[in-house]
Amino acid sequence: MSGSVSYEARPGAPLPHHDARDASLLNASGQLAPAGWTVMRAIIIMLCFGVNMVDGVDVLMISYVAPTLSKSLGLSAEQLGIVFSAGLAGMALGGLLIAPLSDKTGRRPLIIFSVALMSVCMIASGYATSLVELAVLRLGVGAGIGAALAGIATLAAEYAPPKHHDFAVAMLQGGYPIAATITGFIVAPLIHTWSWNILLIGAGLFSASALLPLIFFLPESMAFLAQRQPRNALQRIRTIERRLHLPETETLPEPVPLDRTNAGVGGLFREGRMVRTLLLWTSIVCGFMTLYFIISWIPKLAVEAGLDISDSIYAGALYNIGAFVGCATIGIIAMRLTLHRTIMLYLLIAAVALSIFGSITMSVMQVLAVAFVIGIFLQGGFNGHYPLAAGLYPVKVRATGMGWAMGVGRVGAVIGPFLGGTLLQHHVRLSIIFQIYAVPLLICVGCVYAMSVLQRSADRRV
Repeated sequence: MSGSVSYEARPGAPLPHHDARDASLLNASGQLAPAGWTVMRAIIIMLCFGVNMVDGVDVLMISYVAPTLSKSLGLSAEQLGIVFSAGLAGMALGGLLIAPLSDKTGRRPLIIFSVALMSVCMIASGYATSLVELAVLRLGVGAGIGAALAGIATLAAEYAPPKHHDFAVAMLQGGYPIAATITGFIVAPLIHTWSWNILLIGAGLFSASALLPLIFFLPESMAFLAQRQPRNALQRIRTIERRLHLPETETLPEPVPLDRTNAGVGGLFREGRMVRTLLLWTSIVCGFMTLYFIISWIPKLAVEAGLDISDSIYAGALYNIGAFVGCATIGIIAMRLTLHRTIMLYLLIAAVALSIFGSITMSVMQVLAVAFVIGIFLQGGFNGHYPLAAGLYPVKVRATGMGWAMGVGRVGAVIGPFLGGTLLQHHVRLSIIFQIYAVPLLICVGCVYAMSVLQRSADRRV
């Protein structure tokens, strides 16, 4: 490869094989890049990790203050459910409607806008005086989160070293469980002395504190700049290349008019991606269904399994610690087993652990250990879908693909906790409930296996 080769064969055409990885190998002129980590690459991934932590704080803070908030505003349990649902609906809208804009405007502005949106809405939530105000603001927070999640996964996929691509994209999702654990320890001693208003405003200010590092240090995607060629694209690419220690690009290829038939949402179903897109969506819906059931109900479920209330809190904390371990390890193991096989392995183990949880009599330590194992393999296996989605789509529709996959998946996030609550209300045995929620994970395994078969077939045709 020499300087005469463009970043892609032509703007708008995918590179051979997975261009999520190949893009990390080249600068905008097609010259080979260093395959390892640089300070710049590490900063980009850490910034994306930080945004995921911000998302986690904003999502979890509302649940921590829910008891005092509902009492202060006079909200019933049903009305509080509307507030929670508004946040989930916002995440879906952010993924479906806002995230795809970054394929036109760029990754950097989308991420900064999304963090600003969630920060403003979170701060304003502290001043809400009615159900309507709170629900609208939670919708805004959710929209920012949904768009930001797609944006950071997309940017991480385009800057991670090719060998550590899956590790980096999965690892940044570990910001959420880390935020869950830290936020819980911080809020627990304050919840009885500080008002819910102050805690929500504090969470919003924490989110806003991420804006300056993002503005000063987060670069635009070189792949996006090379393809779309906005004003000063070449100068911006050269600046990034210097920071990445890459050979500087001399000229950019001639821009090719945007192929609208293969752009946007329609592009997710063309060029042989239709079946894999539908399989990905199905897998993410099923994964979200079980994941959000566990996240929402694990303290209650731990009590049902025989723990007292204080120990049930430790079960939730151990789940989140396990979730971080899962996010950190799935990419490492995928370097040896392939990503598809690793996701299948993790989710199979998670399904077995779910079936064990509640089906046999266990000591407190055994229940806590199983909660930790579920955290590792459920969260790790689910988060493997982020690099899986990033590797499926070319640059021109990658953010759209990520946003729609996670947006559609929110259907499962709504169904999972609701169905779980219904089953508990009807006194269904705990062992049966967990076996029911192991089934979606087996469906995920089947979908990922089918995707791997189709991917190998596509690779042979290249």
